[in-house]
Amino acid sequence: MAVNMYYSSESSDSENTAEVSSLDYSYLMLDTHSLAVHLRNSIREQNVQQKSLLATPNSTVTGGESGDSKDGDRDDGDKDGGQDSITQKLLLQHNMLLTVPFEIVKFSHLKMLDLSNNNLTHVNDFILQLPYLQTLYLQNNNLADDGLPKDLSTLSCLRELNLSGNKFLRVPQQLYEMVGLRYLYLGSNLITEVLPEIKAMQSLQVLHLGGNQLETVPDELGELHQLGALILCDNRLRYLPRAISSLTRLRSLLLHKNNLCCLPVGIVKLRGLMELSLRDNPLVTRFVNSCARELMYNPPSLLELAARVIKLKRVAYTSYDLPHTLVTYLSNGQRCVNPKCKGMYFTSCVEHIKFVDFCGMYRLPLMHYLCSSRCSSKTPDYYRATSESESEEDEPPAARLKRVLLG
Repeated sequence: MAVNMYYSSESSDSENTAEVSSLDYSYLMLDTHSLAVHLRNSIREQNVQQKSLLATPNSTVTGGESGDSKDGDRDDGDKDGGQDSITQKLLLQHNMLLTVPFEIVKFSHLKMLDLSNNNLTHVNDFILQLPYLQTLYLQNNNLADDGLPKDLSTLSCLRELNLSGNKFLRVPQQLYEMVGLRYLYLGSNLITEVLPEIKAMQSLQVLHLGGNQLETVPDELGELHQLGALILCDNRLRYLPRAISSLTRLRSLLLHKNNLCCLPVGIVKLRGLMELSLRDNPLVTRFVNSCARELMYNPPSLLELAARVIKLKRVAYTSYDLPHTLVTYLSNGQRCVNPKCKGMYFTSCVEHIKFVDFCGMYRLPLMHYLCSSRCSSKTPDYYRATSESESEEDEPPAARLKRVLLG
C-alpha cells in the first residue's frame, strides 16, 4: 500500500541549497546480495577516482606512488575495504531487499537513506553507525514491533523518520526516546495505542498516526507544543482529549474517517489552526442529535460532593490533614465551562453539545462539560470563531480558520 507523506517537502533537513552528492539504486529490483556488490563497486570506484585526483601528473615519483597506491586500493576494495565520505543521499527504494546490506555503514557521511518499498522485516543494529543520518525512510515494508534497533536514540541527528505502511501494533517504545525527532510518520499500520511517554518528544512538528486502529489518544499529546500538523484520520476515535487545545502552534488537524460525535470546545481557541478535516464522522451527519440525546449524566458521589464543598468554600487543609490520595483528588478539580457559574466537578459532569459557528458557514458540535444538569449552557464569547466586535478585515489572516472539510 502506497503511503503519502504529509508536509514532506517541508520536513527534509538533509538537503540545503547546495547540491548534495547522491547515489541512486532505486527501482532496480535488486536483492540484498546484488545491492551489496553494487555498493562495494561504487566505493572502490570512488576511492580510485580520489587517488587519481590527488596524483601529480608532472612528477614521475608522485605518479609512480599514485599508481602503486591505486593498485593497493583495488586490492583493498576487493577485500571490502575503503569508505565513502562523499555520498550524502542513498536511494534504495523499490528493490527486493529482505535485509539491510552491511555495506551501508561504509557511507560514513550519509544524511539521507531511503529504504522504502522493499520487503524488510527488520533493520540491523549496524545502521546506528551512521552518525550524520538526518532522514530515514522505511515506509511500505514488513516491519513489526521488534523490527527496529533498540537504541535508535543514538542517531542524535535524525530529524525525520517514516515508518508508515508497515505492521506495527504499537508505537515502538524506542521512538519515545528520540527527543530530537521533528517529523514522525506512522500512518497505515495496526497501532492501537499511543503511550503517555510521547510527551518526551518535544521537538515534534508533524505527527502522522492516520490509518491505524486508535480508539483513544493520550492527554499528553497536548504537551507537544511545537506540533504544527497532527494527522489522526482513518482511526476509531470517538472523542479527543481536551488537552488538544493546548497545541497553540497547530496549523492542520486531520480527523476525517473516525467515529467522532463532537469536538472538545477548546479547539476553537486554536487561533493558528488553518485546516480542520472532519468528513466521514458522525458529527457531520444527521445522527448528531441522537448522539447528543445519548449523553448521560452520572450523579456525583459523596466523595465528589464533599470535594466540591471543600474547593468552593475554600476550606483550608494541608497534606498532613488528608491522605495523599485525597489531596491528589482535590487537585484534579475542573471549573465549569459556564462563565456565569462558579461550580466545579471532579469525575461527574454533564456532557453537553453546543453548536458553534465556524467561518460563518459551518455549525460544528463542540463538547461542553458542565458541573450540573441545572447549569446553563451559555457559550462564552471566546468560543465563537469571530467575536461580534471583530471584522474579518481587522483579524490577522493566521488567526482565522481557513478550511473546514466536512465532505
